[in-house]
This record gives sequence, structure tokens and C-alpha cells, in this order.
Amino acid sequence: MTGPHHEASGRRAIAAGTIGVANTGDVIGLPAEVLTAARDVPAPPGLTNLPPFPLCLGRTDALAWLRDTLSQDNGTAITQIPAVHGLGGIGKTTLALAYAHHHRRTYSLIWWINADSPTRIEQSLAGLALRLFPAWAGRAAQDERTAWATTWLQWHPGWLLIFDNVEDPTDLSPYLGALDGGHHLITSRRATGWSRTIRTLPLGALGPDEAAELLCSYAFTDGTPTARERQDARTLAAELGHLPLALEQAGAYLAQNPAVTIDTYRKRLSGKLDKAADGIDAERTIARIWTQTLQALTDRNPDAVQVLYALAWLAPDHIPISLLETSGTDNDDLHEALGLLGAYSMATVTRRTVSVHRLLQAVLRSTAQAGPDGPPTGRQAAEEALVRALGPLDPPTTDAVTPWDALMPQLIALAATRPPGQRDDRAAGLYHTAAEHLCGQGHDARSVPLREAGLAQDERTLGDTHPDTLAGRRRLALGYQAAGDLERAIPLYETVIAQCAQVLGDTHPDTLASRDNLAGAYREAGAFDRAVPLYEAALAQYEQHLGNAHRDTLISRNNLALGYQAAGDLERAIPLYETVIAQCAQVLGDTHPDTLGSRGNLASAYQAAGDLERAVPLFETVVAQCAQVLGDTHPSTLCHRHNLAYTYGSAGDLDRAIALYETVLAQCEQVLGSTHPGTAISRGNLAAARRAAGNTPG
Repeated sequence: MTGPHHEASGRRAIAAGTIGVANTGDVIGLPAEVLTAARDVPAPPGLTNLPPFPLCLGRTDALAWLRDTLSQDNGTAITQIPAVHGLGGIGKTTLALAYAHHHRRTYSLIWWINADSPTRIEQSLAGLALRLFPAWAGRAAQDERTAWATTWLQWHPGWLLIFDNVEDPTDLSPYLGALDGGHHLITSRRATGWSRTIRTLPLGALGPDEAAELLCSYAFTDGTPTARERQDARTLAAELGHLPLALEQAGAYLAQNPAVTIDTYRKRLSGKLDKAADGIDAERTIARIWTQTLQALTDRNPDAVQVLYALAWLAPDHIPISLLETSGTDNDDLHEALGLLGAYSMATVTRRTVSVHRLLQAVLRSTAQAGPDGPPTGRQAAEEALVRALGPLDPPTTDAVTPWDALMPQLIALAATRPPGQRDDRAAGLYHTAAEHLCGQGHDARSVPLREAGLAQDERTLGDTHPDTLAGRRRLALGYQAAGDLERAIPLYETVIAQCAQVLGDTHPDTLASRDNLAGAYREAGAFDRAVPLYEAALAQYEQHLGNAHRDTLISRNNLALGYQAAGDLERAIPLYETVIAQCAQVLGDTHPDTLGSRGNLASAYQAAGDLERAVPLFETVVAQCAQVLGDTHPSTLCHRHNLAYTYGSAGDLDRAIALYETVLAQCEQVLGSTHPGTAISRGNLAAARRAAGNTPG
């Protein structure tokens, strides 16, 4: 869509307001009384959302290390040693949970955060707002609740946040920098990529004695093992690689089948076909146990096996049990099946949710059998559950909490686990709707799995060059670009342009828009020698087919100037900006947002050229006009106000720079939220200006 777009300009500038093809998110503007509540609402004593206390043996030294480290620094990560590959199962989450329970009384609040994606982090923080301020949060949008919870954490020190199963360390950047009043405990399979402020604890498998003790603790719940049984436990634990998850599941099987001895169980395992022979070590270990447990579950309750396979295609954590239920029918069989899965440690079941370990899900998906024309086991049940829950609903809105928001992780997981060639006929519409919802919230990068699944379905049903397929391919490229994955975005844009030109015509609006998107991706990749000619070609086509003064032509001309500026060619960028501003003022009006955006770009170009005598007054004019036309706290107003502060600093006027930075930071925190990238940049620039002022002679 067209509209205000913010591009970084200068090494420390927050943005330059430009006009162009862009995706923009919603503004989070919390009322003053709500922000005041973030300061005044206390946490009930001992508030926590921790799961039950786990059985954690053999980790005494690790627990002591965590306590010692967190007493010195405010962040640490439990990772796995490089020798432990794949999905883990070594007990990172168990260790973090044990630490939290051991030190519950040390912290004012402990909050457990599912952190395998930015969406799940926001949902967990939104849940904190719901617990602390339910009267308001119950009717607020998720983004608003997340912003409020972050603000509350900034006001109230002494908490512990546990970010469990972080996939990408950069997902935590908005929180680790903004929240320094408590401790951050992280679990992740990633052993590298952490900032220097995060000390890591590489966790390996248990020792032989601890592994045998853990196995016996699960297997002999009503008695004490004999010396022979302890020895057999050591032997079995060794064959299971001393992997805590494998030990827990083997112990649960033995507890449910007391007539089966440890030695008999071990011999059955060694005689089973390894169904994950080409997989990672952890997968092979779990697959062997899974084969045994699956047979026991099949004998006792075949429905439990079907439920387990359905769970394998959904998000691993906190799947609503209501999603699996069928309205108007007796769901007792479902609840009994879930209870049996919990008894065998194949799932963690609460009154309202069920969770399955990621490693177990991977094994289930890899061994699921597909019929000649049918989906793999459990896949259709998972799809039907989501269609049943979301299909009858209206498309989600961006200003209220909806069932779509609550089930978004499940829908994304269904899309992300789609086997090659899978026909998700009934879910395809949900993928498209959910992707548009995420993009409307400014979460283009998170829509990628949905876009990929939706595009695959369109290619299959509509054909490779149908206009809707081409539009879906372009949106997927936009998602890749938003995620910073230019290696996939650029080739996809190139494909889209060639296909659009062939099917729709070389000057069709979709063709021109795709060409402009590709130029922007080239610019982001630093390939200015490719970006600028493409911008020039696009502008020539806009001028020829739409006219010199059409709004799309003006946008294209502005973007070409932006390309010149990014390439360091200010001699061409500045006069082109001046031309665009004059034309925008004549065609759209002197205070139209596009005019103001280009005027801000010109001020940024003046600043980059060192012409501060023209940059400062032009920024001051733009800020005043934006405040009058768009509002004092509109994102574009904040953007230009920040850049004015940066320009004051460049001119050596640190007093005015600091005062303006302080104003901008307060407004950014209120309007954009404390974790917004613009807020983080503003906070960093204010700190840099203060340091510079402290080092200024006299």
C-alpha cells in the first residue's frame, strides 16, 4: 500500500519520513490514565504463571551457577553444548523452571514467556497485563496490553522474566535493552549469537548416576527399586544417552506398566526398528521410546494416539483444549485421551491447555503415515479443528482482541509444518486472512509461513501465473524483505516482475509496484548500482503511462531521490527532492503527508551533505507542520522531531538536542511503546548526546 514510510537515514538517525510503497503498523497510543496505572498498579505478592515444580536431579552446580551469575548480571541464557544437536531434550526448560521455583520469594514477580517467536513473546506479555490490570486489559488489543506490560515492568523492579525456547536471539533485543530492573533467564537451542551482556550456560546430558536416579524417580513412584533394578536403570539410561526427556518418557511408560521390568523394556527398545535412522541423535532416541509407548497407547486407548498425532501439527505450547472439542457432542473421550497422554508423559495437560515437547512433535511428524491421496496422520484433524474454530468468524480487526489472536500460533504452526505437496484446501482461506491481519498490525515478517502455505495452495488451485497467485508471490517477497531475508526476497521479486510483465503487461500497476519493491530491496542490500537504474526505469514508465503529476509518479520520483541519497549521490538527490516537493505542494497541497514526507527527506539530505544551515530550519518547519496536520504524537511527527534533535547535535547544540531527545523519548514510549525500534533508537541517541555533553570542555 502507499503511504508514509520510514527509512533509516544517517548512522544514528531514527528515520527520514519518505513516501513510497510500504507496510506500516498500527500506532499504540495508550490513554494517560492507563499509563498512570502502569506506574501505580502493584503486583500481588508472589504473582507468577509458573508451571508446576519439576523433577530436576543432577543440576545442583548449574542452579548455583545461575544464581551467582544473575546476582552479578541481569541476564543469562541456558543453551546446549555443541555436541548436543537438534531439538534438545536435555532439560534446559526444566532447569530454568527449577531455578524459578527455588527462588520464588526472591523476586517480586516471576513471569514465564513462551519465546519461540516474537508473536508468542507479545502474547505472554499481554497475559501479564491481563493479570495485573484486568479491568482495562480485558477489552484492550494485544499490542496495547503488551505495551502496557512493558511499561509496568519499567516502573516496578525486582522481577524475573523467563524467555523459554528462544529461536532467534534478536527477538529479545527490544526487551533486554528496555527492561533492566530485574533478571532475564533465557533457554535456547542456540549456543551462539548472544550479546556480550548475556552469559551462557552450555548444558549437556546428565551424568550416569543422576540419569539412573531420574529414571527410577519416574518409574518407581510407589516403591523403592532394588539393587538389580538400579543397575538395570543405569544400563537403560546409558542406552538413552542420559537424555532427560527420554528418561522421563521411559520412566512414565514403566510406571504405567509395572509388570514390564526395566531390562525387558530395554531389550524391546534395542529390537525395534529405528524409524528416525536419518535423523538427529535425539530424534533417534525418542523415536525408539515412542515406538514402545505408541503401542501401549494403542492397546489402551486408540483415540489417544489420534489426538497425539493431531497435536503434532500445532504449536507446542498451551494448545487450547477447547480447540480440540466438538460443540454439541460429548467430549469425555477426548478428555480421557488427554489424561492418558499426560500419564505417559507424552503431553503436559492442564484444565484448559495441552502442550507437547517440540522434539516429540518432530518425531511424530516424521513418522506419520500418509495414505495414497490423503494427508499424514493427524494433519486433517488439526486442520479441521482450526477451520471449525475460525471458519465461521468474521475477519479479525486490529483494534480488539479476537479468537484469531488467541489461535494465531496454532494457525502459523499448521502452515509452517505443511508437508510438501500437502493440500490444505479448507485452511487456505484462513492462511490468507491471518496473513493480512498480521500485516495490518505491522508484523509482515511473521506472516511468512502463512504466505508460503497460502501461495502453495494458490499455485495448485489457480495456476502459476494467475493474478491472485502473482499477488500472493509479491506479498511473500514483502514478508521476506520485512524479515531481513533479502536472499529470498530479491529473486522472488525478480520472478514476480517477469511474470507480471508477461501476464498483466509491462506497465500494469502490479508490475510497476513489484519493480519498485525490488529496487527498494536492492537498496537495502547495498546494491545501489542495481537499485538506482531500476528506480529510474520505474519512474520513466510512471511518467509515460500515468503522467508527470500523478501521485504514483510523485512517489516513484521521491523513491528515486531516496535511491540517489542512499548511494551517496546527494548532488542528484537534493534537486530531485526539491522538484518532488514543489510538485507535491501543487498537486496534493503544501501540507499533504506526502509533501511533508519529501520535505523531511530533503532536510535529511541537507544534513547528510553537512548543510546544517538549511537542514535545521527545514526540519523545524516540517515538525511544526506535521504537528499541526497529523498531530503532535503522530509517528511522522516523532520521526522528524527526532531527526531535528539529531541535527541539533550535529551542529554542536547539545543542550537543545538533549532537551528535544527527552521529549521525543517520552512521546515514543507513550505512543509507539517502549519496545518499538524507534523508541530504542531515541533512547540510545539521548544517552549518546548526554555522554557527549559530559565530555564537552568547559
